[in-house]
Amino acid sequence: MNPFIQKVEKLPEGHPIKVYYEEGTLLQKILTELESVDPKVDFQKYFNIFNQLTTVEKRFARKENQLFPYLEKHGWEGPSQGMWSFHDTLRDQIRLLNTYNEEKNIAKISENIPYLIDGIRRLMGIEDSRLFPNAMDLLTEDDWKEFYQGDQEIGWMLTSNPTPYPAPKEEEYIHPSMDTKKRELSFSLENTFHYDEGHMTPEQVNLLLKFLPVDITYVDENDKVIFYNRGEDRVFPRSKGIIGREVKFCHPPKSVHLVLRIVEEFKAGTKDVAEFWINFKGRMIHIRYFAIRDKENIYRGVIEMSQDVTEIQKLEGQKRLLDDWD
Repeated sequence: MNPFIQKVEKLPEGHPIKVYYEEGTLLQKILTELESVDPKVDFQKYFNIFNQLTTVEKRFARKENQLFPYLEKHGWEGPSQGMWSFHDTLRDQIRLLNTYNEEKNIAKISENIPYLIDGIRRLMGIEDSRLFPNAMDLLTEDDWKEFYQGDQEIGWMLTSNPTPYPAPKEEEYIHPSMDTKKRELSFSLENTFHYDEGHMTPEQVNLLLKFLPVDITYVDENDKVIFYNRGEDRVFPRSKGIIGREVKFCHPPKSVHLVLRIVEEFKAGTKDVAEFWINFKGRMIHIRYFAIRDKENIYRGVIEMSQDVTEIQKLEGQKRLLDDWD
């Protein structure tokens, strides 16, 4: 048996690497089932298995937004480039097959499925031989303990969430007479900050940003991500591993040069806004970049805003306030 596999088996339940291998077992099972089904004989069975396989996107997104940033912090930037490109190639193959699935083009499905299966298996081989063993060598125990919340935000291929790692400790009971922890009232004036107009607590600011119907990411003047809003239904996945990461590692290699050009134009003061819109998973997404400058007109960073405008595009006529409310 591979010595590293033996090492993985000894890891505590819920450890991120152990979870990747639990997913890997499921993924191999799905690939085997996909190889054994003939879409010409039983298209529905093939289609159901294929849809299971598409959940591999969660695995890709966790690696890109969680694992890769920690590897970068420890000086290994290769996966952020080479493996991310590998992910994108597989994504393109999945999108192509989805087109053939919609058309029920059995000939094209049969022709292209082997390439997707082979590509995923080759990727898993690289994970087993290099990515995961090196990650275990580079990352500290404290690093691994920070993964669960971000991984949970993106999700897993597994049918149920893995055990949290580290296992949560039961909160220690403290008798009221011994409780010396200082607490601030949520809406106390002492806990507010004065903004251009009005006062808000940090909690209220956080809620405001969380419930805005747009994705916001703030990159500072040093090209480091310092903030993103954690909405309930983000257009693009984000997790806390992105904080402190260079913006050039936050976009797929095939499009990062466009982002870097926008940033350079903003820094030079030649542009203040960049916007574009794309079709993404059947939705129309409006993406805008805004240069941030202080009162002295000094560049302080850039805000990226993404919004699903599919339903907005459909608006016609007018609707008065509270029409159809009851």
